Amino acid sequence: MMQTISLPPNTAKPGWLAIVGMPLGLAAIMTPAVLLAAGGSGQGFDSVVHGIESRYHAHATRIPFMGLMSGIAGIATHGGVHNLHVATFEHFRGDGDNQVDGAELLSLVEQHAGGGWSRMIRETSRGGEEQTLIYVRPEGKQVGMMVVDLDHNELDVVEISMNPSQLMKQAREHSHHHHDADNSDSEHDNDSDSD
Repeated sequence: MMQTISLPPNTAKPGWLAIVGMPLGLAAIMTPAVLLAAGGSGQGFDSVVHGIESRYHAHATRIPFMGLMSGIAGIATHGGVHNLHVATFEHFRGDGDNQVDGAELLSLVEQHAGGGWSRMIRETSRGGEEQTLIYVRPEGKQVGMMVVDLDHNELDVVEISMNPSQLMKQAREHSHHHHDADNSDSEHDNDSDSD
């Protein structure tokens, strides 16, 4: 049985704005908040940095204007390098002011890096106070690289996307320009020697 609700005599009916606009406005306001909340539980650079902050009770310093620098790097390399992210932990220590356990750091990074990342390099000093971890993953025509570098009491986390083809093209062009400049200098020297 359907029940009818009648409005008081001087009340306006809800219009299009109230029926459609309110839910759309609410969705527009809530979407960024939901995406930001979901992003915190993701994987990759942000997850690795957050995992290190949580485990070691440390605070990462994010480099200001990194988005601008990443854009400039992309322009300078003609798309060879982009999506640069850097976080630095200064005065970084393990539990009780001890050195960080390298095996534990490795495990933490691999847990938070997530799928798709493959470790290429793990270098650890004999005393354990220095450790470098380098991971790569395919990103279509790009290659993602994440570097975690522990140097005594400083820890750096860097992520970057690269286009290997474009970087090789830039390297060849730079090499040719450098080689051409050397040849023109030696030709000039030979010309002056014959005088």
